[in-house]
Amino acid sequence: MRHGMVGRKLNRTASHRKAMFANMAASLILHEQIVTTLPKAKEIRPIVEKLVTLGKRGDLHARRQAISQIRDVVVVAKLFDAIATRYATRNGGYLRIMKAGYRQGDNAAMAVIEFVDRDTFAKGAADKARVAAEEQAAAAA
Repeated sequence: MRHGMVGRKLNRTASHRKAMFANMAASLILHEQIVTTLPKAKEIRPIVEKLVTLGKRGDLHARRQAISQIRDVVVVAKLFDAIATRYATRNGGYLRIMKAGYRQGDNAAMAVIEFVDRDTFAKGAADKARVAAEEQAAAAA
């Protein structure tokens, strides 16, 4: 019987799943939209929604709980400062999953997971800033 067995194993060990979900949550919060497989998107949604709820609480204990789960202080700062204030009046349902066809190589079902009222300029902004800083450093040297 399958009583009480919640969550997909995704063909990974428990430590690999935990690290993967931490990385995916950090990427989703940073870029506010990611493309992944449909089962991974369905698994990451409750994790990130609980993190947004922690951000809405806003106290030090909640911040430390979020840091222990995401392991990136910069992403947690964005979660608590920008995202939590954006969804302060919303009672859950912060993310949307849209099916995005099938992957070319292995025909895996793909999905786009994003925040409902996301900042459209946030996607790739960190990468653009990093590239600009590297170009400035190369020009100065």
